[in-house]
Amino acid sequence: MSINIKIPRHVAFIMDGNGRWAKQRLLPRKMGHREGVKAMKTMIEECDKLGIEYVTFYAFSTENWARPQEEIDELFSLVKKFADNELAKYKDKGYRIRILGDVTQLPDETRDVLTEIVSSSKDNKGMQINIALNYGGRQEIVQAVNKILQSGLSQIDSDMLSDCMYTFGMPDPDIIVRSGGEKRLSNFLIWQCAYSEFIFVDEYWPDFDRKVLDSIIMEYSRRDRRYGKIARLD
Repeated sequence: MSINIKIPRHVAFIMDGNGRWAKQRLLPRKMGHREGVKAMKTMIEECDKLGIEYVTFYAFSTENWARPQEEIDELFSLVKKFADNELAKYKDKGYRIRILGDVTQLPDETRDVLTEIVSSSKDNKGMQINIALNYGGRQEIVQAVNKILQSGLSQIDSDMLSDCMYTFGMPDPDIIVRSGGEKRLSNFLIWQCAYSEFIFVDEYWPDFDRKVLDSIIMEYSRRDRRYGKIARLD
């Protein structure tokens, strides 16, 4: 049976399994995170080739602060290096960069370089790259509600709330992909995922390549997104 390939507008990745990938190879966890950055670069390149308009990466959650300080320092060192090198190149290629999350708690140097790249790329017309840093879905909703309440309104609707989210102005993700075999959202885009397709992949994040992405697109193409409507009878 032939499948009509459907290219999603927005794909969001929960990048899981870096540490387990490293442990499996008797390597320190930081090596898994470094390989994870390479996989992220691969996914950006391959998503752009497919014509995907928005790609989102869950890089650091509000809960990740509970990790050992050495690992946190390594993660933000990688983020700054990625921003200095890759994000600067992506900006020059015409990609838009947006950070989802509370950047006020990030290390000063990391926050400053990210803020500059976001500002200087905002008018670009290419694919949009969203990086979720110090991000939590529940916290995002609370922040949005408080923002509306501070404006003096006593009643809200879903459009108002969406406009106060970090993701304002972009479509909700068509697909949320989690690597590493786990099957949960972990506080990621819980407002935006109402009609997302969830795809859970056994491969650890550092093993993600075009073959894995193609399998995700194939799985997405098999699914019938009805948004509450009755299935069409062909």
